[in-house]
Amino acid sequence: MIELIKKSNYDFMGKRHIAFAVSGILSLLGILAIVAIGRGTANLGIDFAGGTAVQLKFEKPVNLHQVREAVGASGIKDAELQDMPTERKVLIIIKKQDEQAVGLSDKVIAAVEKGVAANKITVDSVSEIGPKVGKKLRVDAMWAIIASIVGILIYVGWRFQFSFSVGATAATFHDVLAVLGVFYVFGLEINLILLTALLTIAGYSLTDTVVVFDRIRENLRVMFKDPVERTINKSINEVLSRTIVTSITVLLASISLYLFGGEVIHEFALAMILGVVVGTYSSVFVASPVVLVWSGNKPLVKKS
Repeated sequence: MIELIKKSNYDFMGKRHIAFAVSGILSLLGILAIVAIGRGTANLGIDFAGGTAVQLKFEKPVNLHQVREAVGASGIKDAELQDMPTERKVLIIIKKQDEQAVGLSDKVIAAVEKGVAANKITVDSVSEIGPKVGKKLRVDAMWAIIASIVGILIYVGWRFQFSFSVGATAATFHDVLAVLGVFYVFGLEINLILLTALLTIAGYSLTDTVVVFDRIRENLRVMFKDPVERTINKSINEVLSRTIVTSITVLLASISLYLFGGEVIHEFALAMILGVVVGTYSSVFVASPVVLVWSGNKPLVKKS
């Protein structure tokens, strides 16, 4: 409804070689992240690595250093503490515990109660996951992503044709790998919340890509004498304003979640912000160029 860009005539396909180089680097980072996740060397959350997480709420504002000293005094090492000062909460995470370390949460709670006796605490949540369960969740997460992308391949192949299916699948793989790679490079935690965001990003990316593909298919039927590259460029320019407006809308919602949604949803919101940007880019510079390269610039439809 809002035309931010009117009568654009950008040569998107002419920049496909640069785009492929950029996308190759982003995808490579994602592949490195997958290898690191499989080896357990990435910054995995307790969902995938195993461990214990205890979230405590304090009656009065608390000093994080005081809580850290209380946990350390009980003999618990390598504990990670995350402060939520506006909510007077502290999240205590101890990763990679043995299967026998059941009940560690009770020890953490008792240590904090003793070390911060003057400040009453309430237990918000407790999670204890063994390393075997974490490993199984890692494997299940990979299969979930693969299954979703295979579903995309089948759906787009049925709705359009195989070359479009290849383009949509390549773009979806690209988006998932790019966001995962950024999280890995910057040492951000990889957990089930991120997996949820990746599957959401895959759905968003597919929706955006299908809109572009619909216009390409429509124009191919009336511009069957023109080179495919020209038809694809024209189609992308025609839906460019719609794509930008949609992306900005979702981006504003994701930024709001990141700023005002609280600590728990930060990773999800950040992944969505990255995913919307990358997904919009891939619809134009990955999915469509792959269709062009796969078709060899030959007509994709016959005259009716």
